Amino acid sequence: MPEAGEQVPLPPGLDLLWGRRERGKRGPRAGLSADAIVAAAVAIADAEGLEAVSMARVAKKLGFTTMSLYRHVSDKDELLQMMWDASAQGAEGLVLEGDGWRAKLRMWAIMQRDVLDRHPWITQMPMAAPPAGPNSAYFLERGLEALDGTGLRDADKLRMLGLLSSYTLSEARMAYDAARAAKQAEAAGQPDATAPPPSYEAMLRVLIDEETYPRLYRMAWSPESGEQDDERTEFFFGLDRILDGIQAFIDRTREGGSG
Repeated sequence: MPEAGEQVPLPPGLDLLWGRRERGKRGPRAGLSADAIVAAAVAIADAEGLEAVSMARVAKKLGFTTMSLYRHVSDKDELLQMMWDASAQGAEGLVLEGDGWRAKLRMWAIMQRDVLDRHPWITQMPMAAPPAGPNSAYFLERGLEALDGTGLRDADKLRMLGLLSSYTLSEARMAYDAARAAKQAEAAGQPDATAPPPSYEAMLRVLIDEETYPRLYRMAWSPESGEQDDERTEFFFGLDRILDGIQAFIDRTREGGSG
């Protein structure tokens, strides 16, 4: 843990996001700023994916030279950090509604999933550390606020939010990857590219035998195996089971059990 007053090196972009570094001076033409650069990068990523974002591409979209961008954003790593924080814009005004921590935390997770669905490129971001920009910090603060009164330690509250975020990110990434694969197949002219993918059980029926995989075989041929919920319903099922687990942890903590 750093000592009081100790200087901790910040990841790219955080010093700029938190006002710890002076923003670049206005270029020779009006309209170029760090905010404009980030907005253009987000627009490109929303339309074409994260791999389409480059300093040169952003500069072209804005009508500036690539070198002029470096007066405001030092490199692509910094740009990515700022894009990630921009995706949480408006979090300072977020109000979680509902009766009790569970309803509020459920809303918090759903809002996070909605952001990922609007900006699926976030699922492709390098994630060596949790986002720590001011907008992301506001969002995290709201999640911690939802857990007020639960009796959990602050460290455990943070773990719960991390668990929910990891689940939400994983589900969003699978949904995005599936949608992108279908889009690529359609572009390549593959037959049935737009048809729903076969269920997991349908694939198991083709691949497994009863003697080697008796439990999977039973599941695959169960009368219920044809019942396939849509992706969003499956997301809610997992979310509610995680919330069940948090409730059990809270109950055990209140009873004096070990965390």
